[in-house]
Amino acid sequence: MRLDKLLSNMGYGSRKEVRQYLKNGAVRVNDETEKKSGAIINTDKDSVTLLGEPVVYREFIYLMMNKPQGVLSATEDSRDKTVVDLLSEDFTHFNPFPVGRLDKDTEGFLLLTNDGKLAHNLLSPKKNVPKTYYAHISGEVTNQDAEDFQNGVVLDDGYKTKAGELHILKSGETSEIELTITEGKFHQVKRMFEAVDKKVVYLKRLSMGPLSLDEALPLGTYRELTNEEVEMLFRTSTT
Repeated sequence: MRLDKLLSNMGYGSRKEVRQYLKNGAVRVNDETEKKSGAIINTDKDSVTLLGEPVVYREFIYLMMNKPQGVLSATEDSRDKTVVDLLSEDFTHFNPFPVGRLDKDTEGFLLLTNDGKLAHNLLSPKKNVPKTYYAHISGEVTNQDAEDFQNGVVLDDGYKTKAGELHILKSGETSEIELTITEGKFHQVKRMFEAVDKKVVYLKRLSMGPLSLDEALPLGTYRELTNEEVEMLFRTSTT
């Protein structure tokens, strides 16, 4: 990898700013001052420092966010705040994106990464990666609804969903449920309940695949996944 690309990719400035660092002798490669922006770096073997600080190369990042309501699951938008807008510059220069989507008014677990292959595998219908949601439902959710969800319900566009596992936590005028599905159709949870003449009034994603939302994360905050959590995702995406 070119030295200027390495430094800019790691967030040390634009290519122009990086070239200025190089010109000023602020960059050393294997303890030797390097001023050539096109110098080729072996990221597995070469040691690079900038102003005496080690430059640690990372290709991918993996973040867990507790998405708040009112924020779009997108990388940019001309009107509304996006989940990427919530990230610090330490992560935005990696150009991360949300894996799948949560509706604007939905809270909870959201994975962000710049690893396109992993994201593709996690979202592939063939992988059947489960996603679990907690919801408040206007109307009494019944055992019949749970049976209907297990058999698949027909959405407003005629699509019949795969089996969904519905657990009733509280039944009444406003019910509380947990629902696990393996698809990600547009507004799917809301449309599944509409198919049984009920309405979602609050929705929160609790988990995706092997990972559950870290309850220590306040709404609107995030953290990097641990190495163990990343390995769990890779195992899920390759099975």
